[in-house]
Amino acid sequence: MPSVRKSYDEELLQLDTLLARMGHEAGAAIESALTALRNDDIELARSVVARDSQIDAGEHEIEHRCLQLLLRQQPVASDLRKVSTALKMVTDVERIGDQASDIAELVLHLHSKSTDAVGVLEDILKMGDDVLKMVKRSIAAYVQVDLAVAAEVIAHDDVIDAAFARISSEIAQYIAARPTEAETALDLFMVTKYLERLGDHAVNVAEWVEFLKTGVHKSRKIV
Repeated sequence: MPSVRKSYDEELLQLDTLLARMGHEAGAAIESALTALRNDDIELARSVVARDSQIDAGEHEIEHRCLQLLLRQQPVASDLRKVSTALKMVTDVERIGDQASDIAELVLHLHSKSTDAVGVLEDILKMGDDVLKMVKRSIAAYVQVDLAVAAEVIAHDDVIDAAFARISSEIAQYIAARPTEAETALDLFMVTKYLERLGDHAVNVAEWVEFLKTGVHKSRKIV
């Protein structure tokens, strides 16, 4: 039995490592997408889109490992929380990768178009930097099982929501005044929307860290 437990613990550790690696890859994808947006770098944007399949493959591997752990063992409560957290978190991390790819696709669509007239690019990039920090800190909270960091990520979502509301309002005013120039403004709006969703996924990850530590998810006891 001790050898069985040792093997099980090693598999749980491998699961941690895979999920942390996938989280870092998703964070790197956001960082590259934002750099591509800042510099109108279409080759970098294309590389973000191409790398998304690696993040998708990571999701499938983690899901497979989780199901194998559940099928082969009857995990105690703490182990069940670990596997359940991984199964839930991996979906959010995969969506983070997807939305980084979506932003990169918009960079390709915006290539060679002037965004200066809309006047919100710097604000979008600032929002992006804030979101990137949230995502990185949510993954760090998971790796360290750090409730304080998780709570900071959750609290910071209000800042992202406020930035989204402000930038969206400015874009709407621009479109109302210049409807013939709406296409570029709408692309920038979608970048902002994807950033807002990325913040939501970072919050979801942080909330699953709280569940991992306490067995409570959004004030509801689960395991």
